[in-house]
Amino acid sequence: MRCLRDKIAMVTGCGGERGLGRGIAQRLAADGADVVLTDIAPKGTHILATKPVGAWGGLSAVAAEIEALGRRAITGLLDIRAARQIDEVIAQALAAFGRIDILVNNAAAPPGADRVPVVDLSEEAWDTVLDTNLKGTFLVSKAVARVMLEKKIRGRIVNIASDRAKVGTTKLAAYCTSKFGLVGFTQSLAMELAPAGITVNAVCPGGVDSERLDYLGRRPDGGYDEQTRVEEISRRGALNPLGRLTTPEDVAEVVAFLASDGAAYITGQSINVSGGSVMH
Repeated sequence: MRCLRDKIAMVTGCGGERGLGRGIAQRLAADGADVVLTDIAPKGTHILATKPVGAWGGLSAVAAEIEALGRRAITGLLDIRAARQIDEVIAQALAAFGRIDILVNNAAAPPGADRVPVVDLSEEAWDTVLDTNLKGTFLVSKAVARVMLEKKIRGRIVNIASDRAKVGTTKLAAYCTSKFGLVGFTQSLAMELAPAGITVNAVCPGGVDSERLDYLGRRPDGGYDEQTRVEEISRRGALNPLGRLTTPEDVAEVVAFLASDGAAYITGQSINVSGGSVMH
């Protein structure tokens, strides 16, 4: 366990039951941080309206888990594309905790109409992905970095990119572009904030068995079949050199390290957490 005691972490995209945000928030709290939890919706974004939704409590459930670890948590609804909402959430965080030491930019656009060949890709779908994954990360980072600079905090910013930030893929042009751009943004911001002792890094996960892959169970008639999803997850895992998909815990481990004092001399890096699916 790395010591983040009394650090204040803000994590975007925390409302999903099986997503990276929940796993990252839990890990940071377990290491001693208090956490500001945000998502665009109370229970996160559901990819398929046809998939049965259980009794998951969303942001409030994650907050309860963090409080059970003996740490404090506040929640806020946040569309990271909206600068005014970002300012409001940051104001709430400062009122509650007085500072922000760690920012994890995890929120991302759900897969949808963008997963088509470029010749069939609509401008609207392209804009949704780029505005969320790239512009949204820029807006949140800009606002939190200002707080860190004003308060002279030697903070940590961790951007969740993707192994698709390293290798382009068919039918993922908007997604890959947004994540490639995120790596460039990470490097530029790292250079700018280095004199203040603030590090900026990216984590590049492989495919994660989360709500974001629920579309794999979509039937031709528009319904949902869990067995189809399970089989496709198994097939994809078997293709990975380490034989499985990435888990939230895998990613949270690296995020916690980058947020710790042990990573104080690491900045501008984009670290793969993908089981060897990408090795550069």
